[in-house]
Amino acid sequence: MYSKIMVPVDLAHLQVLEPSLQAVADLARHYQAEVCYVGVTSTAPSSVARTPEEYQQKLEAFAQQQAALHGQPVSVHTISSADPVADLDDLLIQAIDDVGTDLVVMPTHPPKHLDVIMPSHGGKIATHTDVSVFLVRPSRA
Repeated sequence: MYSKIMVPVDLAHLQVLEPSLQAVADLARHYQAEVCYVGVTSTAPSSVARTPEEYQQKLEAFAQQQAALHGQPVSVHTISSADPVADLDDLLIQAIDDVGTDLVVMPTHPPKHLDVIMPSHGGKIATHTDVSVFLVRPSRA
């Protein structure tokens, strides 16, 4: 049913991604799908990388760690932006076409009143694309 699963990755917040990383590993194993890790980075130096090229290297290393851990084929797609925060949703929507994915798996937060003013990234992606979007909420502890 799914052959390529896209996972937006923020290398500065990997701990938040853990539940969605486990979900994508399970889905990829079940469907024998490739996982494409997509990272959006700033063109300016950040806490993660000084350059988009360094960010690309770190994203590739992360993807290879996930491949070794879970045993699925992986690829990466790095996007550079002057303002990743403002451009994130549109860049991820474009990445869906660029990488040719048929499923997006991404973390989300529990609904809040602010969602009316500022909707979640996953919600916008789901309403502006024709691919399936699987939103993974953090576990209740």
